[in-house]
Amino acid sequence: MKELLEVIARNLVDCPEKVTVTENETEKALVLELKVAPEDMGKVIGKQGRIAKAIRTVVKAAAIHEDKKIIVEIVQ
Repeated sequence: MKELLEVIARNLVDCPEKVTVTENETEKALVLELKVAPEDMGKVIGKQGRIAKAIRTVVKAAAIHEDKKIIVEIVQ
């Protein structure tokens, strides 16, 4: 899931080298934290959060095969 999120984010931003994804496993879910350059934050979130919602939907759909709950957080 981490690799999928990295590929999606790197194709959206102007500075793909500053994209980082960290995984935190909790007892309930797998939390993926996405960090991008401050100037690229708007491109990852989108108008009214539409791109962020679409990213979360794609990652959650891919996680169904692994039978895990995935939470995608976009952090600054």
